[in-house]
Amino acid sequence: MNDNPTLVASKTTTSPPPSMKRVAFASYVGTAIEFYDFYIYGTAAALVFPAVFFPNLSPTLATIASFATFAAAFFSRPLGAAIFGHFGDRLGRKKTLVATLLIMGLSTVAVGLVPSTAAIGVAAPILLLTLRLLQGLAAGGEWAGAALLSAEYAPPAKRGMYGMFTQLGVGSGLVLSNLMFLSANVTIGEESSEFMAWGWRLPFLFSAVLIIVALYVRLSIEETPVFRKEKKDHSVAQVPLADLLRQQPKQTLLGAGSMTGVFTFSFMGGTYLTGYASTELGHSRNLILAVGILGGLFMILFTAISAGMCDKYGRRRIMLAGFVLGVPWSFAVLPLLDTGSPILFAIGIAGTFGILGISYGPMASFIPELFETRFRFSGAGLAFNLGGIVGGAVPPLVAGALLAAFGSGAIGLMLALLILVSLASTYALPETRGAVL
Repeated sequence: MNDNPTLVASKTTTSPPPSMKRVAFASYVGTAIEFYDFYIYGTAAALVFPAVFFPNLSPTLATIASFATFAAAFFSRPLGAAIFGHFGDRLGRKKTLVATLLIMGLSTVAVGLVPSTAAIGVAAPILLLTLRLLQGLAAGGEWAGAALLSAEYAPPAKRGMYGMFTQLGVGSGLVLSNLMFLSANVTIGEESSEFMAWGWRLPFLFSAVLIIVALYVRLSIEETPVFRKEKKDHSVAQVPLADLLRQQPKQTLLGAGSMTGVFTFSFMGGTYLTGYASTELGHSRNLILAVGILGGLFMILFTAISAGMCDKYGRRRIMLAGFVLGVPWSFAVLPLLDTGSPILFAIGIAGTFGILGISYGPMASFIPELFETRFRFSGAGLAFNLGGIVGGAVPPLVAGALLAAFGSGAIGLMLALLILVSLASTYALPETRGAVL
């Protein structure tokens, strides 16, 4: 099974350098902002954008159009992975991460400033789509860079534990995004015209504060020792993407397959099911947002547990366990929600994000360990974001059509099939615990 020449067993138990806590925080805060930005857009796409930017369409078509702008970012993410992967492998991880942070954050703030369709007509959704594509472009390089930052600094025996901080950003972004919307909702009023007019913009504008904090942290760290050595040895690739596709195409495709189910649970749980709970089940916006916070907390908990365990039991074993649990859960989650019970709705969302956390925790160590240093940024970025197209963009778009044609059971089948893709892909990849980067 182990056909990756870069995987060399290591028993290094070196203590983390004094800067490791700062590095871990730098990885965490950037990923938290990335997913905060993505989740607030997803929440707004489900609850706000159909009325604000597509008021002339029927409710169903407006929702589809809104989710289409959400999905658009997933198609620009692989392009961003190629662009920022090139610079990350040529110029360094740190410089590239500063660029992705600024583009992502400023695009999100700008979304909060876009006038409604009632104010400027068709230019409003066009601006929204443009900014969404910029978000995707930046996000294409963000996760890979943050994962490499922790992976290339951490001692091999603790790489999973330190990679945890990159992964905790996802659950934190989910909690923070729902908390911001809930605060605006409670303060302004769920049914008030002010919320639809300007209240929904506040979570987007708040991203400016997060940018300042993250930028300060990222500028205060040094380039990773692994990349510094690569540069000192004059081993930096001239065209890293070409080298990657020539030498490790299998790892790239299988890595994307591993990520597919992760994106499916993440964005179906945080976006489509949010809209489903509102339009199909009639739950209040306050309940939906509160349950979103609960889902984020469950993801944080299980991500931390699985990331810590993968240093002892191996990356693949933990990830496979999560995907195995995900298959039957795919068929259970919609029936739980369809009962209309707020408690079962909360269990359905919390269970989805908890199972997601089990498989997602080891990813920040597993994916970077698959690739050679000279094209690791490109490889990790492409694998992550190609999986995002299949698992993140497509399911929310087709779920509505499946529901209308075949009922909620068809959505469960789609979820299960995508989780099986990740199960098979992860099984086909080698164990990477102990790899020397």
